[in-house]
Amino acid sequence: MQSFRFVAMGLLSLWLWLYWGTPAVAVDNLEQQVLQIIRNHPEVIIESVQAYQQNQKQAQQQAQQAAIQKLKPNTLVGTSPTIGAQNSPNLLVEFSDFQCPFCAQAASDVQAFLQQNSDQFTFTYKHLPLQAIHKQALPAAQAAWAAQQQGQFWPYHDALFARQDELGETLYTEIAQQLQLDLAQFDRDRNSDAALKAINSDLDLAQSIGITGTPFFALNGQVLPLPFNSSTVTALLKN
Repeated sequence: MQSFRFVAMGLLSLWLWLYWGTPAVAVDNLEQQVLQIIRNHPEVIIESVQAYQQNQKQAQQQAQQAAIQKLKPNTLVGTSPTIGAQNSPNLLVEFSDFQCPFCAQAASDVQAFLQQNSDQFTFTYKHLPLQAIHKQALPAAQAAWAAQQQGQFWPYHDALFARQDELGETLYTEIAQQLQLDLAQFDRDRNSDAALKAINSDLDLAQSIGITGTPFFALNGQVLPLPFNSSTVTALLKN
């Protein structure tokens, strides 16, 4: 496999080198040889693309980690909702989107982990609505922020993810009623400039770190691999 890869890459490099100074017939023959090798061994191209993507992903994660490690814990948390141990030296941060299906699964996994380890770290939720692909991501984030103003962010958060396929105005009001929120205040808050300012602050923070997708987790400045894995978090906490 490696030999075929090297042969193909070598022939391709040679073709590029000879292209400008070699007679057209010779170039055509060499090009045909390279194309034939690729046809016979398409895995060469696939593996090259995969290797490139992996390198790009690693470079992105390294840049994200460098950016997030420069931030102080209180900068990361800001005015965002937290749960778990207060003032813990261990800070788990999530950037999430209420309409993202992967975030819904992560929310379930994090909740299960929190139930067993809530005394070991502080967990904070940051809004990262991917508005280009999720039309209800921003309205849901605004509704959750409004619930936070009445001390009910986490129940509201859980309900949004549990009923993700129903996101919309009817659901936002229904959850608020179930949680016995002041509906007039709820509507004022979710439609306020303050809600947008808070969410945009999280978006700006995500951009400064280089986060482009959800969910995104970091524990004590260490970017966590996806999907969220309680064993990985436990190992980091022990260290």
